[in-house]
Amino acid sequence: MLEPKNFKPIADASRVTSLERLKELYGEPNPNSLLIEMPVLDEITRAFIALSPMVMVGTEGDVSSKGDAPGFVVVLDDKTLLIPDRNGNNRADTLHNILQNPSVGLLFLIPGVAECLRIGGQAEITDDAQLLAPMEINGKPPKCGIIIHIEQVYYVCARSLMRSKLWDPEAQQDRRAVPSPAQVIALRHDRDAAAMNEKYEQRIKELY
Repeated sequence: MLEPKNFKPIADASRVTSLERLKELYGEPNPNSLLIEMPVLDEITRAFIALSPMVMVGTEGDVSSKGDAPGFVVVLDDKTLLIPDRNGNNRADTLHNILQNPSVGLLFLIPGVAECLRIGGQAEITDDAQLLAPMEINGKPPKCGIIIHIEQVYYVCARSLMRSKLWDPEAQQDRRAVPSPAQVIALRHDRDAAAMNEKYEQRIKELY
């Protein structure tokens, strides 16, 4: 881990404030990165979504994760996706943000695959019971669904996941090195960490 003491004061660091400066730093895009972007889904990107058990949903000021069995995100057509919003902590941050600003960015991941699929578009929230019924699990449909109107589809190269070694078994950390949310609450608010964590582990198993 890099130490902050090794860096110059952030207040003294230069800033990039123009498109011209960005172009000076990065030059022109790789031509292939332009060829691989599309405004709609095709067979390749549909297949990627069908294999993905995890999508990161970026909204204004927040990124949340949505995960389920591969293919849980439904492709309604080449320009439209439907993401189930299942039970969680009920903060509904993503849904709140969509109501304020419908612009969203999605990042689909497949375990063991270093490439990602990035999708940008506009989101809406639906509570239509008939639309959501086919997405039920154990008799429980999602409370809401997030409709994505696609504007950009971009197949992302493997560099970042290769650098991070995200799928490398040897890079896995000891689970005990990171506290659970229940343990964090206990540490911050002087509560019984063991008791809270036991309840958390029981509750987390109730996936649906």
